[in-house]
Amino acid sequence: MITVIGLGPGGVDDLSRRAFQALREGSEAAANGSGVLVLRTSQHPCVDALINEGIQFESYDSLYESASDFQSLYTTIASKLITLAQTRSVFYAVPGNPYVGEETVRILLELADTSGIELEVIPSAGFVEAVLIAAKVPQSDGYDVRDALTLSPYDMLDADGLPTSARIDTTRGLILFQVYNVAAASQAKLSLMREYPDEWQIAVVIAAGVKDRETVQWIPLFKLDRMKLDHLTSVYIPPLPPNLRPRSFETLVGLMARLRADDGCPWDREQDHRTLRKSLIEETYEVLDAIEENDADHLCEELGDLLLQVVFHSQLAMEDGAFTIDDVTNGIVSKLLRRHPHVFGNVQVSGTDDVLKNWDEIKRQERADKDTKTPSSLLHGIPGSLPALMEAAEISKRAVKVGFEWPDIQGVMAKIDEEIAELKDEIFTESPDVNKIEAELGDLIFTLVQVARWFHLDAENALRSMLVRFRSRFQYMEEAARQQNRELQSYNAAELNTMWENAKRVRKNESYQ
Repeated sequence: MITVIGLGPGGVDDLSRRAFQALREGSEAAANGSGVLVLRTSQHPCVDALINEGIQFESYDSLYESASDFQSLYTTIASKLITLAQTRSVFYAVPGNPYVGEETVRILLELADTSGIELEVIPSAGFVEAVLIAAKVPQSDGYDVRDALTLSPYDMLDADGLPTSARIDTTRGLILFQVYNVAAASQAKLSLMREYPDEWQIAVVIAAGVKDRETVQWIPLFKLDRMKLDHLTSVYIPPLPPNLRPRSFETLVGLMARLRADDGCPWDREQDHRTLRKSLIEETYEVLDAIEENDADHLCEELGDLLLQVVFHSQLAMEDGAFTIDDVTNGIVSKLLRRHPHVFGNVQVSGTDDVLKNWDEIKRQERADKDTKTPSSLLHGIPGSLPALMEAAEISKRAVKVGFEWPDIQGVMAKIDEEIAELKDEIFTESPDVNKIEAELGDLIFTLVQVARWFHLDAENALRSMLVRFRSRFQYMEEAARQQNRELQSYNAAELNTMWENAKRVRKNESYQ
């Protein structure tokens, strides 16, 4: 049997009568050899009083030095206790209330179920009440209690693809424990600053409930890791008022629903999937422009506009009963987990080539699973609405996977010469047929795309870069004409060609950017 005892938040006066009695029982069992009394840590305000009372105990303080992280430490402690309980009575004392913020007790409860060990928990007052009393913040709407070491400035997933921590609810008060040093405080600060203003006032409470040692200091959040901290430090973060709460993804979804409501925006209410197509395309290209500009602020803004399109379409689908934004996010998360077995599974890869090979095979199997009646085409899934150069690149990439390919780049160049000759034949015939010219022009462009593929280039980017260069040089010509008080159309062909060559020479550094 294991008896878990809460030591309370402060001095021996905070121990419940039953907890103090259990400590005496554990000490007596340790003295006569029938049991053991173990403290998770002897770094607790009531320990000196226990020693004065003649209570004999051991502690797991030494394990803190050898453990690689706190989770492995807590697991080791719980496993040791289970092993001890196979042969003797175990009394295990932890700070505060065993049911509040005590990871070893959570692990013990799980292990006890599978080990046939009986577990009794004897609580004392927890540190939570002491922190609230010290900070003088009565609670009526509830509060969250979190281990500061579980906070992360990013929403990370573990090896099973599960979130490592829950997002912070800023509508309620938050109490953090384990803010015991600068490193822990810094990690907590970075996480909190995702949700709270940098200047948000928080209470740093040291030795909550410990007579003559308790201190409370209200500071701005950004100073949290500049404080003197110890193992008895807790932090209270008040809830945010509505006007200061972060504009989260959920806020955007709610805003879109409001705009589509009966008393919402007339324009938003008139839209459907088809009317929004143009906006979706425009916003996508505006994101690309921001990337080309290498402007982080502009990119942030444009990504927001693009995200709005996703939320807008999802709202329309929800109103039709087709799917919701949660279905969209669940779908992409499931897909990413499924297509990364080398991260969230047991698949071994040696590099990027293996990753791409696995990715293609998983996609092929997904297509086969969706449609078992019709044989899947290798070209299935390439959107017909892609820009033509991008679609050409994707089609050719898949075609070469079955060996439909030139043996070398010389073959590609010979094909270009052949397509140019065929285009000339159609252009310089006695009766040019524009439909045939268009077809031959398409053949030539498609072959040019193959040159880009051979050199692992993106034909779309190549053309876009050329247009950037052309735009810059043409604008140089316009400026040169303005300086001469002339219009470009007033120059003859030879003069325009000279101006163009000048522009190329002056702006030559832009040629391959």
